[in-house]
Amino acid sequence: MFLAGTDTSQHYRKSARSVFAQMARICIAAALFLFPVTCLPQEAVKAEYRSEANALSNFPNFVEWPAEAFATPQAPFLVCVYGNFSFGTVLSELTRAQTVRGRRVDVRWVRKDNELRTCQILFISRSEQKRYTKILATMRGAAVLTVGETADFAESGGMVEFEYEHDALLFEVNLSSANEAHLKISSRFLSLARRIVNSNEAAKS
Repeated sequence: MFLAGTDTSQHYRKSARSVFAQMARICIAAALFLFPVTCLPQEAVKAEYRSEANALSNFPNFVEWPAEAFATPQAPFLVCVYGNFSFGTVLSELTRAQTVRGRRVDVRWVRKDNELRTCQILFISRSEQKRYTKILATMRGAAVLTVGETADFAESGGMVEFEYEHDALLFEVNLSSANEAHLKISSRFLSLARRIVNSNEAAKS
């Protein structure tokens, strides 16, 4: 009876630690990526898109792009949206006064596949989910951080996948895809990821 009670107690302690670690990760991620609603424009934009817009505006703080990712030394840092543009003006407002290593930040809504490789961050809307394979094949080898918002994005080869838990924005990272694109993601960012996916292993499973 004593041993059984001990095992049960240990199980509860492990479960409690797991829950605590998960909640701590949510809180840290929220502190880094969530933006107070009162500081945002008043357009009718879903709360999730306000959170995602703020995350996109913060990603340059955690990722390093190679010099060849830019056409010229004076070229702007491009944050692009492909598919339904559900951010309203929030993303533009958040990046208006922002610079990335001396480059101004431009937000663009791209509509053609041949424009995708000119971006530094590419957010692919859920409206393009059925075209993931084609889009990500187009991006192969380009130094572009690809970000999506559906459950299979990272497994499909995208680099950062948004997801929600307890109304908090979390994310998964496909590190092998980022490495292939010669992007350096900070260890701090990776420590906040809910899961790190290796696309090579996913393809074998």
